[in-house]
Amino acid sequence: MSALITLLALPLAGALATVAAPRRGVVIAGAVVLASVVALALLIGQMTGTGVVRVAPGGWGAPLGIVLEADGLAVVFMVLALAVMAGVFALAAAMPGLPAPFWPLAMLAWAALNAIFVSRDLFNLYVGLELLTLVAVALVATGGDKALGAALRYLFFALSGSILYLAGVVLTYATHGVLDIALLAAAPRAPTDTLAMALMSVGLLIKTALFPFHVWLPPAHAAAPAPASAMLSALVPKASFVILLRLWFEAMPGAADARLLLMLGALGALAVVHGGILALRQGRLKQIIAYSTVAQIGYLFLVFPLAGGDSVAQPWAAGAWSGVVFQALGHGLAKASMFLCAGLWIVAVGSDRLEALRGLARALPMTAMAFAIAAVTLVGLPPSGGFTAKYLMMTTAFASGQAGWGLVLLGGGLLAGAYLYRPMAALFARETPEFTPVPRALQAVPLVLALLAVAMGLLSDGIYGFVQIGRPGAAEAGL
Repeated sequence: MSALITLLALPLAGALATVAAPRRGVVIAGAVVLASVVALALLIGQMTGTGVVRVAPGGWGAPLGIVLEADGLAVVFMVLALAVMAGVFALAAAMPGLPAPFWPLAMLAWAALNAIFVSRDLFNLYVGLELLTLVAVALVATGGDKALGAALRYLFFALSGSILYLAGVVLTYATHGVLDIALLAAAPRAPTDTLAMALMSVGLLIKTALFPFHVWLPPAHAAAPAPASAMLSALVPKASFVILLRLWFEAMPGAADARLLLMLGALGALAVVHGGILALRQGRLKQIIAYSTVAQIGYLFLVFPLAGGDSVAQPWAAGAWSGVVFQALGHGLAKASMFLCAGLWIVAVGSDRLEALRGLARALPMTAMAFAIAAVTLVGLPPSGGFTAKYLMMTTAFASGQAGWGLVLLGGGLLAGAYLYRPMAALFARETPEFTPVPRALQAVPLVLALLAVAMGLLSDGIYGFVQIGRPGAAEAGL
């Protein structure tokens, strides 16, 4: 119980400390990371022995109080956040010209992420989501004057999503008088539930940047400093997607409609194709990675039609739910690695244009290897976590007689291979460019993240078993 509260308090305390002592940002961030490793290890050890950990701060349970719950889904995303933030802080510590507000903003983003992952109240989720959104917009704005337009566009879309989500929360409370997810799951379904779910879901689709609500994402991710881009791509969209999983699979699985599930899957498929084609057309590396995020987010929404069922339990639903968790985790590690590689290459040659990167594999071989390994994960090749994700989802697609979604997964992998080939071809060109040397210790940071994405595939059995702790019933029986 103390480990769970500590994981929420540490980054928040770190944010306050970096405001009070801005020149100590690196030291404070390192201390928070190390303490979080210990707290997370203790929490995982406790869950391995006892299962889901629940905490009611102040001793007040739902509906009067706030319930925090660490299940397998929450903890694996907290591990992802810790790994990415450790890499981001390590690179940010050595990057020249990074503004001082980066440190408290990054800490606040981390605190908001952890709060979202363990919250079980729809309004508390809204509060965490709003804190994360405002901090993310500010992180984009730290990219300088050229990033202000992208930050304002992001803010406009994010606030629109917030209004829709909050409207759904208000309608839910007016109907049921509670907002706790467990109590909502036990409540009888009402005619207004479908409208409330639609409002909340559309708001979260905007924040997750699913096609066609994605137009804010590529400019924002490309304009932000590389460490901020790594956070924005790897972690921020995952927070709103986790809330979607909580809504559909835990709070109101009975409100799912076959047409809504099909629509979400169709938007995901369009995102895979649209994002992949636009990534092929970009001339800057950060834009390629950003549009790749649009495509990769699309895979996540295939879980809804794949886990869709009827009154009879669907034996393949658990594969779809677990596969999408692996997809989100693998994508987070790979994208963080790629954006950190881009940041180091900008330091080395002053640009992320593909022509400026020609031959850089000779100059910075560890970063080139990191990018290549991360690409293996995004394409979905063995033995990476991306392969495990696509294997689970494709198996589900064919077992459920929905082969079309399997073809989307296959075609998306081919598209990913095509748009990632272009920067790889530039990096491994037979040229020796002029560059500013980058310490090997910094080059190792994105390499470690990329290797973690591969380790997910090698250790998939243990990770799969841990993710099942507290798995909702709808993830097994179908929506």
